[in-house]
Amino acid sequence: MGEWERVFRQHRPLPPHPQRGRARPPPRSAAFRCVLKHLHGAALCQGAEYQLRLSLFDATYHHFFGRTWRSSWRAASPAPPRSARATFNEVVYFHTSLNHPGIAAVVEVVMRAGKGGGDSQHLSCGFGIIPLFHGGSEVTDPATEDRALKLYHGTPRALLHPRFQDPVEKNKYMTVMEKSHLQYGLKSHQPLEAIFHLLPENLLISGLQTVPGLLPARGDTSDCLQKPRLMKTVTCYLERLFIQLYPSLEEFEEELLDLLNSDRLLQGCLYSSGCDQHRECCPRCKTFLSQANTAPDGEEVAVRERRLHVGVHNGLRFVQAPQVAVLVPGAELSPGRCQGVPSSRARDAGQALVLRSRIQLSEMVPHPAFRVCFQLEYVFCSTGRGGGKALSGSARSEAADMRSVRWAVWSPVPGTGDTDVILPLRGGARRGPCQTLVYRTPPSSWQGKHVESGTVQFHVSTDSEEHLVTAAEILCKDRDESKKPPTPSLRVPAPRRTPVSPRGPGLSVSQLVASPRSTGQTLQDTTQDGGITHLEADLGSPDTEPCASDQLRALPFTPLQLPMAAVGLQACSSHVSLSRAALARLHAAGFPDILDCNQEPVEISEPVELGNFNLRLEEADPLQGNEIVLQFLAFGRDAQGGVEGLWPRTVFLTFQFYRFPPVTTPRLQLVSMEGGLATELAVPAQLLVRVNEDGTLTKPPGLQLKYMVDPAFLRPGEQRWFLRYLAEHSLQIDVWDGDSLLHFGSAAIKLEPLLRQGQLAVRTYHELEVATTEYEPDGTVLGREALRHGALRPLGVRVAVRGHLHLCLANIGHPCEEIPGQLPSHSCIVTAPDSTVTAPGGRGYSLSTPGGRRTAWARRLVDVDNELEAALRSRRPEGWPKQRAWDLQVIDSYRDHIKGESIYQMLSQAITATRTVHAVLGTAEFFEFALRNPYSVQHTVTIEVDHPELSVILDPREWRHFKELTKSVTPVEEDMFHLREDLKPQVYLRPSETVHIPFKYQTFSADPAVVAAQGPAGLGTGANDKAHSFGKSGAKQTKLIQVSFQVSRGKPIALLRVKVEPQPHVVDQTFRFYHPELTFLKKTIRLPAWHTLPGTPVGVPGGQPEMFVRCSDPDIICETKSLGPGEPQDIFLKVAGGPSPQIKKFFVAIYTDAWLAAPVQIWQFYLHSLQRLDVACTAGQLTRLSLLLRGTAAPRRVRAFTSHPQELEVDPNGAFLLPANGIQDLYIGVRPRRAGSKFIYLNLVDVESHQLVSSWLLCLSCRQPLISKAFEISLPAGGGKGCNKRITYTNPYPSPRLYFLCTNRPDLLQFREDSFEVAGGEVYTIGLRFAPSQTVGEEEILIHINDHEDKNEETFSVKVLYQ
Repeated sequence: MGEWERVFRQHRPLPPHPQRGRARPPPRSAAFRCVLKHLHGAALCQGAEYQLRLSLFDATYHHFFGRTWRSSWRAASPAPPRSARATFNEVVYFHTSLNHPGIAAVVEVVMRAGKGGGDSQHLSCGFGIIPLFHGGSEVTDPATEDRALKLYHGTPRALLHPRFQDPVEKNKYMTVMEKSHLQYGLKSHQPLEAIFHLLPENLLISGLQTVPGLLPARGDTSDCLQKPRLMKTVTCYLERLFIQLYPSLEEFEEELLDLLNSDRLLQGCLYSSGCDQHRECCPRCKTFLSQANTAPDGEEVAVRERRLHVGVHNGLRFVQAPQVAVLVPGAELSPGRCQGVPSSRARDAGQALVLRSRIQLSEMVPHPAFRVCFQLEYVFCSTGRGGGKALSGSARSEAADMRSVRWAVWSPVPGTGDTDVILPLRGGARRGPCQTLVYRTPPSSWQGKHVESGTVQFHVSTDSEEHLVTAAEILCKDRDESKKPPTPSLRVPAPRRTPVSPRGPGLSVSQLVASPRSTGQTLQDTTQDGGITHLEADLGSPDTEPCASDQLRALPFTPLQLPMAAVGLQACSSHVSLSRAALARLHAAGFPDILDCNQEPVEISEPVELGNFNLRLEEADPLQGNEIVLQFLAFGRDAQGGVEGLWPRTVFLTFQFYRFPPVTTPRLQLVSMEGGLATELAVPAQLLVRVNEDGTLTKPPGLQLKYMVDPAFLRPGEQRWFLRYLAEHSLQIDVWDGDSLLHFGSAAIKLEPLLRQGQLAVRTYHELEVATTEYEPDGTVLGREALRHGALRPLGVRVAVRGHLHLCLANIGHPCEEIPGQLPSHSCIVTAPDSTVTAPGGRGYSLSTPGGRRTAWARRLVDVDNELEAALRSRRPEGWPKQRAWDLQVIDSYRDHIKGESIYQMLSQAITATRTVHAVLGTAEFFEFALRNPYSVQHTVTIEVDHPELSVILDPREWRHFKELTKSVTPVEEDMFHLREDLKPQVYLRPSETVHIPFKYQTFSADPAVVAAQGPAGLGTGANDKAHSFGKSGAKQTKLIQVSFQVSRGKPIALLRVKVEPQPHVVDQTFRFYHPELTFLKKTIRLPAWHTLPGTPVGVPGGQPEMFVRCSDPDIICETKSLGPGEPQDIFLKVAGGPSPQIKKFFVAIYTDAWLAAPVQIWQFYLHSLQRLDVACTAGQLTRLSLLLRGTAAPRRVRAFTSHPQELEVDPNGAFLLPANGIQDLYIGVRPRRAGSKFIYLNLVDVESHQLVSSWLLCLSCRQPLISKAFEISLPAGGGKGCNKRITYTNPYPSPRLYFLCTNRPDLLQFREDSFEVAGGEVYTIGLRFAPSQTVGEEEILIHINDHEDKNEETFSVKVLYQ
């Protein structure tokens, strides 16, 4: 047995629990040094020998891992008083990346006792647990002194018991050994990090043991791991490598493919038929195996790639990640490319796997335990034919499979120089260094003259001189080199040498598929389209040190699901010209008038054409104050076709205007009126009347909301932003059913009609379409062709108009009242104070000016300090003279006590500057601080900020970008800051020099005081008619941030106090998703093509600006990926849903600049978490289910509401009592009208408090029934009286039967009778009435004939052509 085999067999660690290996990316490994000193206890027997055994244990999964370390045997000696002691003083080293509090080291005490026959027996005397990490997943604090480990009775195998609890103190079955302990020391050992590449993780090893690759310890110490020293490495080159498999490559691969194809067919047999018999005794399996070569399912297994993994192994682990190279059969190469094969084997060159380049191993060490390991791996794919055509590359890549077939190890002989090597290949059930299953060895009848499994042959050289490339090799690689992009190098270019495979970065087998669109040899996941990359063709730098070219380069992102289009609602002016009759009905309804500043009614006017506003005219308007009025009038059903779901009895609205808080209106009842509001686009609408708490209706009808936008309360320059908001943005309004709390639909309206353009007031009438957007279940990606620019349709999104909302918009001008001191400074530069202190009275004086006036308003000390007041009142003596003396004495003592603090506060105030920041979500607030060195000597100033949202701009490009945005004229310096080890910036100041420090405040967390929840969870008090205005809500949460500028020894020279006042933000678009509870929502949203010029060719850079996104919730994964130059961009979201009926709200800011200065759009997302119920059903057939309702702490009167009452029935149908903490069944019946996937929402609502109790998401998977007959008729379109038809049905049963009729299009087809009874074998005539259609086209109408249990008997299809 060689040295490598001995080390490899003795140090095979047990892997951690599989759940631990799923953490990606793995954390950095922590190194430990554990010293086991002596064992002390009354239970030790004098003269007996003891041994310590140390193992790693995972308390979370009750799993031992690693490899148990054993100490030498030590005899116990007497130790006073009445105890024994065994001294060990042995040091154990290890490192682990499992930084979890449940990871610990377990010490077992073993005693060796003699038997009668002279043999010895090992007995477990006790064990102890050493914690490695505390609760924060950090290394346990190193102990400056030794620790005493308490021991427990029994064996550590008790930790595997199912009743074991973590921590140990909770286990009542574990008892402590009295007066016994183990003295030990544990601390981190940083020098061990230098040999992580030699020492595997979780392997316990003593400093006295030999680690291959380390030099012996220096001096008297024999511990080589205390200060490890590495051996010198030697570079090896492997050239002209080829592999021969026996009996031949063709026969070897043919047998391998036959076995794999048989396994695939057998697996399909077992899964499809439920066969669990042995393959040799099951007739079905024998049939499949006999047809393995013919591939009865139309597919077959083919070899896609042959790979060779080459790495250096020291017996413990791979020193570096193995390199991956691709082998090519010699028959596929031209004669000039096969020069690596010896001439004696020229006739067999076609049966060899040839490596076309050379491999460089720079980590080789002249040690007997160092071996070069080879692993031959095959990549297979399932190829199929459909209709005579092969599958596409993307379909084949999804079925890729990797199998290891052979491996070998080679021990270099030092000093041999250049030589040829022939190694036997190994296979079968032998454990190899790659820790993978290996294909079996061939039968004994196939044994070759050398070995039975094949050979690997190569030429090795170890010299360090430059190797010249022959002309033949250059010609062989011209084609490969012409496709390879230049590789960057950090060194001076060296003369051209023989190509060397770059060092493998530890590739997994799923990362070796390349995109055909890329020009360079790059890597991506196997789920993408393309072929395997030839890694040896992508030649890197010949340097032995890692460089940037060794890293994987990411390809353009390809989404795994089809993105949905972020089209939103088509907002328009929605202006409707009212007739005189409509104006009369509007006036007769009694809606309140909207009055201007002169208390005159504002007439309804015709808005100007959109886009023809004049911004200068708005800015020159003397009436700068704007009173925005939203008056909601009526709500009507859509006249185009039927509406799914019942028409609501009450509704409420949610929306957000500009930066004002979100609004949830009170419930509004729909009241019909004779000759109600009507236009030629809608049926008569119903008035919106506010409902009081007692259920009565208020007068007058309608709901009116006002918003006061006064420039006195706006930020500098915000008046122009507000005008831009009115000109370019839309207001999105969500309509909710007030009884069922289901989302009814959304409407959007352009706000441009609110621009007054110099008028005193404007008022316009609008009729908005209320549409609902349904997101169907996600579909799978069929290929890259489905994602091409221009080929995408808004898949999975269906928009239906459900009603019309009538409202009035008005803007009333008001004169602006200037408030002195209300507006902050327009300057972006904050200057430090000139050592001026402000007294409590409000006047200022300078510390450096002797004549400064020190005038302040006098105040009693007891009025300004509660501590002094309490001291004066405690233990006060009697008598006025004594009280007076006592008070003066207390005051003198108090002044001496606070003198230092008062002086410090006054000096700090003298160097403190204040900056007020009005923070808006996602918007960066930029300012500069003028820092001056007050000393006559140079200083290095350290800048400390106590809040992560305020930062110093270190990049001069970012600094220059913000200065261009703010029109600042201060200079920009390159390489101005130096970062310390703790990442605190430092700046160098010359004597009396002043520099400008750039700061940026930016927050991505939505302020809960500014952002209020919207939705059906609770209606609250709602909105009222009072006007909302800026600056009047005291809900702002002011935040103070301290910035300190310190010189040596922490002495401050300036202080900056940043006062942050959060402000509401604008919402441009709202998305609502309904998803099963406690699951992840994954959505891909396509960004709209902003700034894209018409006619821009696809693929041309510059057509679409690069987008950047940030999310307000740090726990949500939100990112955007570009598909290539000129291609559209998608936003990918991954959100964790909560329990039902929780609603998660977050925001996504979208930027077009890389520095994230200001978002161009802010999207609002709502994730409604619902209880999921999967239903498999048939179209037109009733499927019955039941739901379990659990009561709350109090009894409630509840009612179940559904979003599709025509397809979902509930029982009980009305309101019922849900008992407190009780359980009750709710029976539902599902009869879908269309086949496919569909979502139906079910809400359980408290009818008294209008609160949502529970919510369900029914995921329907509906299949189409079998069509027994088909008919076709033609009808005129555009009105008419319709058409009557008849069809016959024969009862196939001998007895009378009752049948029921239903259809998928009740709006187009009515039955003469919904049910009929027919005798056995008789014929019945069914009368049909086809309704006229307003549109031309083709409709398929299904007629379902169901039995008495509502099970489908037959289905007829009628194709109607409307002409």
